Amino acid sequence: MDAEALKVLAAAIAIGVGGFGPALAIGLLAAKAMEAIGRNPEAAGKIQVPMLIAIAFAEAIAIYALVVALIIKFV
Repeated sequence: MDAEALKVLAAAIAIGVGGFGPALAIGLLAAKAMEAIGRNPEAAGKIQVPMLIAIAFAEAIAIYALVVALIIKFV
């Protein structure tokens, strides 16, 4: 394999592994929030804001993985 093929493979692995964790975290966050709202609908406002903040932080990790993958591919 040449160097360019290894770069593409490394970038694919970086984004694949880096996207799996945040996707799992976002799914678990949303599931638990929906469960909590189902148990106590009056607390929906208090649950949604921290849930959205936590989802944004989890998504930031996926963006870091994307940046790393782009650096690997183009540098």
